[in-house]
Amino acid sequence: MKFSVDKHEKYVVLKLRESRFTNDNTPKLKSEFILLNSLGYHNIVLDMSSIKECNDSQDLSSLLVGDRLCKSANGLFIITGVNGVVGTILEMCNLDESLTIVSRLDEAEDLIFMEEIEKELLGSVAKD
Repeated sequence: MKFSVDKHEKYVVLKLRESRFTNDNTPKLKSEFILLNSLGYHNIVLDMSSIKECNDSQDLSSLLVGDRLCKSANGLFIITGVNGVVGTILEMCNLDESLTIVSRLDEAEDLIFMEEIEKELLGSVAKD
């Protein structure tokens, strides 16, 4: 699967560069989630705006891997840029209920920063 990686201090953005989400290209995406998590990135944003086709809900299982990794590291996994076809499949599988999905990248960034601020505030309260 082709994608670009844009690393920031508190999060990383993976922008997919494919038009199809298939069994053939999702294993590389899972591997990238694992690699980024092991490098200390606990907040991952996946930009799916280029994906126009997804034939099987099984193909979307890689998203659950990213979500699980981020949650276990006390971070966020956010999906953005979901189009109609992928959105419909996510709804049919009820994945839209368990995954964090926003429409734009700036919304994902806002969520991450709000979460980070909350963690800092709660941490300072716990220290007092």
